Amino acid sequence: MTRRAVEVHTDDHVAELRLSRPETLNAFDDVLVNELPGVLIDLARDGDVRAVVWTSTGKHFSAGGDMETILAGHRDLNVLLRGVDDGRRLFRAFADFPKPLVTAVHGHSFGVATSLIFTSDAIVATPTVRLSDPHVHMGLVAGDGGCVAWPLSAGLIRAKRKLLWGEPLTGQEAFELGLVTDLADDPDRVRDTAFELARRVSNIPPLATQLTKRSLNKVLSGATDQVLDTSFYLEALSNRSADAVEAVEAFKEKREGRWTGA
Repeated sequence: MTRRAVEVHTDDHVAELRLSRPETLNAFDDVLVNELPGVLIDLARDGDVRAVVWTSTGKHFSAGGDMETILAGHRDLNVLLRGVDDGRRLFRAFADFPKPLVTAVHGHSFGVATSLIFTSDAIVATPTVRLSDPHVHMGLVAGDGGCVAWPLSAGLIRAKRKLLWGEPLTGQEAFELGLVTDLADDPDRVRDTAFELARRVSNIPPLATQLTKRSLNKVLSGATDQVLDTSFYLEALSNRSADAVEAVEAFKEKREGRWTGA
């Protein structure tokens, strides 16, 4: 089953959900943000699927948010609010997914992609891969899931240290902190390890694993209900700042940003 931004293939009760636009570094633009929730709904409804492996293509797992989306939201409040609603729907689709989800992180992950990865049930990465949320470097609040997923995965003080400074974790550091569950020696082995985990869990009575997953999702949904909407609207507020536009321009021009705090 092929879509514009995502491919889904199922074999022996295990589905692969693959980000399939390496030419965009699998950035979370409007296409991907609006495609993924429907894909997850279809996988949840498919009685033949007992586990899902989330993979990606190209150099990076995902570049995270799309810079043109930042500029479009700055120019038009209605575009910005629509993006908030789409993003809230996307995060909740992952946070409430009822089947075991294993993510194979073969390359670097940024921003919203990292937040969504941290909603997984198992995460496989290499020791050198980088997981980061650099929202603050773009003049933005880490609002599209980072303030929910990072504290639950890393603990509050570690989340503060990474989100406020916008610094990455390596796969090895993430493994030692418990954010990554399994390490593979090289990118080619990441996918194989993820599928091995998915096949193992798919061979356990599915009702037991899926009801256990629904129970565990309540932990995530509690934090989501407390934090997600507020952080999304604060990110929207920061998106209206001059610093957000300056961050995009500085990135494109490969120079240091000139911040005004306005």
